[in-house]
Amino acid sequence: MASRHDLSNRVALVTGASRGLGAAIAQRLAQCGAAVAVNHWASAEKANQLVQKIEQSGGKARSYRADVREPASLNEMVRQINSDLGPIDILVFNATGPQPFLQIEDLTWQACLDQLEFFVKSPVLLAQAVLPSMKSRGRGRIIHIASEVFAQGTPRFSQYVAAKGAQLGLMRSWAMELAPWQITVNAVSPGWIPTERHANDAEGDKRAYAEKVPMKRMGNPQDVADAVAFLASDAANFITGQNLLVNGGNALGGT
Repeated sequence: MASRHDLSNRVALVTGASRGLGAAIAQRLAQCGAAVAVNHWASAEKANQLVQKIEQSGGKARSYRADVREPASLNEMVRQINSDLGPIDILVFNATGPQPFLQIEDLTWQACLDQLEFFVKSPVLLAQAVLPSMKSRGRGRIIHIASEVFAQGTPRFSQYVAAKGAQLGLMRSWAMELAPWQITVNAVSPGWIPTERHANDAEGDKRAYAEKVPMKRMGNPQDVADAVAFLASDAANFITGQNLLVNGGNALGGT
């Protein structure tokens, strides 16, 4: 009897997958049997290295360069994936950009738009590109990589927190709209998970954060990847519209 976490004969697209959480998610989905499209924009070498790593482990993957904020670039990527791997069954929104801390006096509308481009515009464009196929087949998984910051209301970070809140709004509304087609829409909200992005963060700040986490430690990218793989699998057939916080209890669910 096949495992309900088996993703064989599924195609997954992970945006922003050349490093960090995206790379861990892509690897985990490939380990579960999915053919993985590794999206990148400025990190072709790292994306190709990840593809080689997946293939050396017996998985299937290909890298695709595209700016997921731009319709022409994004639509061409989806066309190529359909041709190379087949129609997309699992769509993971992970791509992001710089995340500066700004106090209110320094906040600009452009700073807000910079975040909304990744967490609202890109998901909308990608969903529009893949939904016709998902609807015609009566199945699909859409997974947003959100953040615990929305539950916490992190100060001096309002442009990012607001965009992440908008992303959760998309998730909830889409879950209700797409449920009749058996397309589930969920979010995974990590806590502070050290990746390459955090290489220059102060160790003291990391220790202080970990001390506040009820489990007294920080998580790792594999914790997030495992949560995504679960939501992508048949084991999560009846779960939609949910925000799964992966943060050791640092913020609680329900938001």
